[in-house]
Amino acid sequence: MAVRSIIPHMFRRPACALVALSLFVTPLAPVMAQARGAPESFADLAESVSSAVVNISASTTVEEKRAGIPNLPQGTPFDDLFEEFFRRRQGQGGNEGQQGQAPRQRRSSSLGSGFVIDPAGIVITNNHVIADATEVTVIFNDGQKLKAEIVGKDAKIDIAVLRVKPEKPLKAVKFGDSEKMRVGEWVMAVGNPFGLGGTVTAGIVSARNRNIDSGPYDNYIQTDASINKGNSGGPLFNMNGDVIGVNTAILSPSGGSVGIGFATPSATVQPIVDQLLNFGETRRGWLGVRIQNVDDAIAESLKLGKARGALVAVVDDKGPGKPAGMKAGDVILKFDGKDVTESRDLPKFVAATPVGKQVDVLVMRDGKEQTLKVTLGRLEDGEKQASLDQKTQTDAQPGRSAVQKAFGMEFGSLDPDVRKKFGIKDSVKGVVVTAVDANSPASEKRIQAGDTIVEINQEAVSKPADIAARTKVLKDQGRKSALFLVANAAGDVRFVALNLD
Repeated sequence: MAVRSIIPHMFRRPACALVALSLFVTPLAPVMAQARGAPESFADLAESVSSAVVNISASTTVEEKRAGIPNLPQGTPFDDLFEEFFRRRQGQGGNEGQQGQAPRQRRSSSLGSGFVIDPAGIVITNNHVIADATEVTVIFNDGQKLKAEIVGKDAKIDIAVLRVKPEKPLKAVKFGDSEKMRVGEWVMAVGNPFGLGGTVTAGIVSARNRNIDSGPYDNYIQTDASINKGNSGGPLFNMNGDVIGVNTAILSPSGGSVGIGFATPSATVQPIVDQLLNFGETRRGWLGVRIQNVDDAIAESLKLGKARGALVAVVDDKGPGKPAGMKAGDVILKFDGKDVTESRDLPKFVAATPVGKQVDVLVMRDGKEQTLKVTLGRLEDGEKQASLDQKTQTDAQPGRSAVQKAFGMEFGSLDPDVRKKFGIKDSVKGVVVTAVDANSPASEKRIQAGDTIVEINQEAVSKPADIAARTKVLKDQGRKSALFLVANAAGDVRFVALNLD
């Protein structure tokens, strides 16, 4: 299967002009370190690792149904004529016509890359290369073809583990430490682009910790080594011949390499591979909270000083964070000794932590730091529970029983009639938003009619008059913004900071 083309909407700027820079070094500022030159050759490296890189052929059986007889008006003199006509078109009438409506099967094939990590026959590739495949074949450089068993796969980081049964030990490569890779270091990719097996390309690490919005644990290595469709699942090597990444995605308006490729770091891949080999499934840590980003307005309202950390919007009643004392409105600053500089750091830290481990979580609450001790649960158990707890939401038309206006919104009390009109769950408490001015800051923050204001600066509100009372207190304190806890009709909540001016 081809490497996915990632074309995020944020890549819309015109190409930047090339700017020539003059660099002047004075005797008082000597160059402290010299960059190593380009390798004289990649030939020895390529020769040492290429036989461990394989092609992956994935076949899927797809059922096709032929078009049946369309629904036609009944009770006309032409009923028998229409039926006979369509039966002849499908299967030449009679019993053959009945057979013509049976599903047909066709095989769909795709090609990708992979690499051997165990001489006994363990092969790594991308999940999207073999997803839904009914038959997987591993093709080696010497032409040998072996049927593969899928040991396990993980869609969240797009990794799959395969097992083949060779007659003799295979050439294997090992994982290296991706955390030691620096921007500018040389790397080499080997794979099966466009079905051209055994292709070697080289480049440098262009960037680290790239987020391309492909999943919850994005922290890709970006490289300019040519990666194209068919390189998916192939290895990215350092100059020691260790795998420091698995080539997974490209950014390409054309579908071909434009020098921006992405590899999942070995530090992310290796623990998941170990779990899949040991258990056949993933076992990630789970904190049991729903988080959101901290922007400048939220940071000001919570007296954080600067935007940092992960803001807890919801604490799962059945999650491990609840008994540890975690609350909505807490800002997680550190997890198990690691700084949480932005919200997307936290899921990666938690997922990589063993299930059952007790960790220290540093939070900011009411302007003060405190440490909570949390024993992590298992993410997969939390996801199963969340799936069981989901309920169908009721669609309703918004009402307008507004009694007060502020921030470009109209507010009303949560009486039974309003709940029915908006389809608001009984568990939701607060003040309902009955209308929102399209040109207001509230609209820009995606607050809409039918949402409910639950708290303002972590104090509950129950009637429209509370909105004005709470915001007046904040203004008197010299605060520039107010932090609203907003729930939708289903009870899902998030924090929104609105300017008080």
